[in-house]
Amino acid sequence: MERLPRWADLMLVPLISLALAAIISAIVIVAIGQDPLEALNTMVTGAVGSAYGWGYTLYYTTSFIFTGLAVTVAFHAGLFNIGGEGQAQLGGLGVALVCLSMNWPHWALALPAAAIGAALFGAAWAAIPAYLQAKRGSHIVITTIMFNYIASAFLVYMLVDVLRPAGQMDPATANFPPGTELPTLNHIPGLSLVFTKGVPANVTLFVALAAAVAVWALLWHTRLGYQIRAFGKSEPAARYAGINPFRIIMIAMLISGGLSGLMAINNVMGEAGRLVQNSSEGAGFIGIAVALMGRNHPVGVVLAAVLFGFLYQGGAELGLWTSIPIELRTVVQGLVILFTGALDQMVRMMLTWAFSFRSPSQARGA
Repeated sequence: MERLPRWADLMLVPLISLALAAIISAIVIVAIGQDPLEALNTMVTGAVGSAYGWGYTLYYTTSFIFTGLAVTVAFHAGLFNIGGEGQAQLGGLGVALVCLSMNWPHWALALPAAAIGAALFGAAWAAIPAYLQAKRGSHIVITTIMFNYIASAFLVYMLVDVLRPAGQMDPATANFPPGTELPTLNHIPGLSLVFTKGVPANVTLFVALAAAVAVWALLWHTRLGYQIRAFGKSEPAARYAGINPFRIIMIAMLISGGLSGLMAINNVMGEAGRLVQNSSEGAGFIGIAVALMGRNHPVGVVLAAVLFGFLYQGGAELGLWTSIPIELRTVVQGLVILFTGALDQMVRMMLTWAFSFRSPSQARGA
């Protein structure tokens, strides 16, 4: 079968998948008696029509970059990490323990320490499924899904019986010390000229972008990255080349879990200022769609994260200003996942069929 040109595979397939998801979403909106154009206008205006909307969109984008990168690293090792949700929740526990451990004098000191705590806790939670996969052959998909539920139950126990302050009914930790408060975009010189109102997007956005650069450098410009990708392409060939499967599985999953855990510095430390139940907000699962749509490349992950940040914030605006239920954003996200994941091959087949009708001269020119 003729292969698609690289530009079509990287750009055209995701765009068509997104267009198909948008068409089906419009049909759903019409079916519930609403105007899809009004819905689109509300989403665009609320998510990217103002600096205030962008502040919320970029806040969600930050979390999705971390979890999308986590799925990407594991994917290149031939592993499907669906445990980002649990790893992010445990990362939040790491952030809380670090932030509550002392009265931090300044956020510039607290942020690196909290990031290390988040990454270590997330990596530790990914290490157990990784070990079971590498040593016992337990399927990584099954174990990471199961560990999401264990993480949720463990976090509830910690919040209710261990970390909850005396006399407080809410299952949450105490508020973090003032020295852990991260500056939001409206407090950063230069950006404060654009973001004049308080927004939840904070300096963690730049940490997420730095993580994307680091993942790109790791996977495509280091020996370890080459070994991870080689192992993901063909385990027998990698074994023949002397690559240790146990080492690659463990390292890839530790990095993946650490990236998921890092998400917590955005919402736990940067926005909530304390650890609450369900702190991951579903970002671990959305990271799967972000990685799929971003073609498991850091640049694509960042762009896809912006899209899902737009859907999250735009969906919230729908619930506020229209009679369309906020749950519609879940429907839209599901459709995007459907077309970029399960039906991705269908779109590829359609494009391959279309490109097969090129003239011989066009084919030679390509």
